[in-house]
Amino acid sequence: MGRRYFGTDGIRGRTNESPMTAEIAMKVGQAAGAHFVRGEHRHRVVIGKDTRLSGYMMESALVAGFTSVGMDCVLLGPMPTPAVAMLTRSMRADLGVMISASHNMFADNGIKLFGPDGYKLSDDDETAIEARLEKPVKLAASADIGRAHRVESARGRYVHAVKSSFPEHLRLDGLRVVIDCAHGAAYEVAPLALWELGAELISIGVNPNGVNINDQCGSTDTRALQDKVRETRADIGIALDGDADRLIIVDNEGRVVDGDQLMALVAAGAHRRGELRGGGIVATVMSNLGLERFLAGQGLSLHRTKVGDRYVVEAMRAEGFNIGGEQSGHIVMTDHATTGDGLVAALQVLAQLVEHGRPASELLHQFDPLPQLLKNVRFVGGEPLKDEKVIAAIADAEEKLTGTGRLVIRKSGTEPLIRVMAEGEDSRLVEAMVDQICDAVRKAA
Repeated sequence: MGRRYFGTDGIRGRTNESPMTAEIAMKVGQAAGAHFVRGEHRHRVVIGKDTRLSGYMMESALVAGFTSVGMDCVLLGPMPTPAVAMLTRSMRADLGVMISASHNMFADNGIKLFGPDGYKLSDDDETAIEARLEKPVKLAASADIGRAHRVESARGRYVHAVKSSFPEHLRLDGLRVVIDCAHGAAYEVAPLALWELGAELISIGVNPNGVNINDQCGSTDTRALQDKVRETRADIGIALDGDADRLIIVDNEGRVVDGDQLMALVAAGAHRRGELRGGGIVATVMSNLGLERFLAGQGLSLHRTKVGDRYVVEAMRAEGFNIGGEQSGHIVMTDHATTGDGLVAALQVLAQLVEHGRPASELLHQFDPLPQLLKNVRFVGGEPLKDEKVIAAIADAEEKLTGTGRLVIRKSGTEPLIRVMAEGEDSRLVEAMVDQICDAVRKAA
């Protein structure tokens, strides 16, 4: 059966338009609940959300769906995606749900599902849930309808878990840190964790109003963070996205540091300490060739997957790696979390900053990246990548980049976009090839 609802990161779309309506959310709750009601125990689902306005509506709809099939609901309120994953496992829940569209603007929302082990659902589980969406679901008897209650201690539990990932012998005393929480899910927990570890903290993006999430802030728009780092002469800036599973760093000179450099830093540190498993790390096809060469220079490998942190995690689990991630800032460290955790990743970076005593502008530049260019082309319908002229443009670019670079063309799993990325030794050739393919895609779309 084809996947009508689930993309690379759950279900996502514009609210009050299919598939992101209250009606479908209720059906997802019923279908996912029915799929995970197994055995005679009292079943439980943990539900978190970010700060967007539609979170109230989607939460209520999901609660109606889950309770109607006999599942109790534990409501966490605004909490990061990794907190939902962690609490699903620690509370022995049967299922976890995060209501968030991650880095998208407030008008969008999404539903991410986690299994009882705290990991995102497999393709097989999502396909099975989709199949149930097309059929009537058996409702619970009146006496077996689920209950719902809020847990006020969730924030403290997550902060404690995050701090436990930071080396016990270190503190952040004397370190001036700017954090941008994107007016999102971590607006309370992230500043609290950093403050408790001793950082001199300057917080921005911590005043959510339902519509300002990811708006000119956070990991997808670092300008405000860069300005604040320069203005306050901070040692480092931390940018999270709306659900706090993604991290981008700004160094002490106000320059942006992406996920590839952060993975290089974290992996090199773990390798020195003898804590790196798998002989390398896992990243996606989007990661820079410079990262691959950096790792090879240390005798380490780069295992590549298709785009999506869930595929990174699947490869990590299958091959025995404990560090992986994406250039966009999803950093996964399975010693500490089951999914990308921006705050945990930030603490690993801060720990190295403290240990080495070097400026972030030096420490975070682990390798020289090859020229890389990514452009997006929006399309309304159809299959532009199957157009003959697009296929010809891609083939021509691949031939010209052979031996000096590479090309990655893909359809976004979360938005109606074709993503065109090229990298290579010659920046002018890279730009020309990307523009050539984008022009062909626009005409086809």
